[in-house]
Amino acid sequence: MSAHDRKGRGVKPSILERILGVRITREQLKAFGKDIAWVLVAFFFLNSFVLASFEVPTGSMENEILPGDFLFVNKFLYGGSTPRTIPATNIRIPWFRLPEFRSVERGDVIVFEFPGYRDSLRSSEFTFYLKRAIAIAGDTLEIRNRVVYINGVASPLPRNLVYRTVHPRSHAERDPQIFPPGSGFNKDHWGPMRIPAKGDVIELTRENFVQWAVFVGREGHSIALDAERGVLVDGEPATRYVVERSYIFGMGDNRDNSLDSRFWGFIPEDHIIGTPMVIYWSIPVEESWPAKLAAIRFGRIGTIIR
Repeated sequence: MSAHDRKGRGVKPSILERILGVRITREQLKAFGKDIAWVLVAFFFLNSFVLASFEVPTGSMENEILPGDFLFVNKFLYGGSTPRTIPATNIRIPWFRLPEFRSVERGDVIVFEFPGYRDSLRSSEFTFYLKRAIAIAGDTLEIRNRVVYINGVASPLPRNLVYRTVHPRSHAERDPQIFPPGSGFNKDHWGPMRIPAKGDVIELTRENFVQWAVFVGREGHSIALDAERGVLVDGEPATRYVVERSYIFGMGDNRDNSLDSRFWGFIPEDHIIGTPMVIYWSIPVEESWPAKLAAIRFGRIGTIIR
């Protein structure tokens, strides 16, 4: 029966038939639906477990990565995961991750779920951040006069490291915004401190309560001081806490213009999404249309991230 015949009998042709101007049988419609379903499944699989796109909004990784760079992110390397929120919302949902091909290594550039500001148990919005993994779980990190030391050895400098100020801050200068609270560190003099690894034991006292309270809370436990100022974990007296996850310490290559682990703390390994591989598009974020077309940075397209 043609679309014309059906129309004559009071049956309107489908929207797709009207658009294409041809008759579509039920079998063809089913086949088309299956093809679309397979495309969606393939896209979901690739986007979740293999490859994703990421637009860089800030300059914390200059000059390795610039604001307005669009990156392909390898999610397979560290073990891709299903979506962590309902698409286009901040509503978090249960997720699972595939086994990793390898762990994060020092010097890797990583994309990760922002864990929240220093004094917050969780970020108010689900946001992806981009930093360089400076130290991994079990490392002892110290920054002295801007030089990063890992386990007592000076760390190699990123190839595009940037400082916006000439002189580092004095060791005696305290920054109340620095992590952990009350440490007395600043962004140019930090540590020494061990990056927590799963199974580490942290001694808890009323003196270091403020330093570790948010950390323990982010691992899913309540922590408080009792009337005698003893530490309570999940309502029980505690003098020590066993770490349940391993962590990474991340910093931006633009060291004077990066809010990173020096300010808000450690990155849980299970928050890491992947590592950027290549820039596939680049356009300055401050430009507006149509000026954006003239400002495309063609020279950055194809740049490998290191």
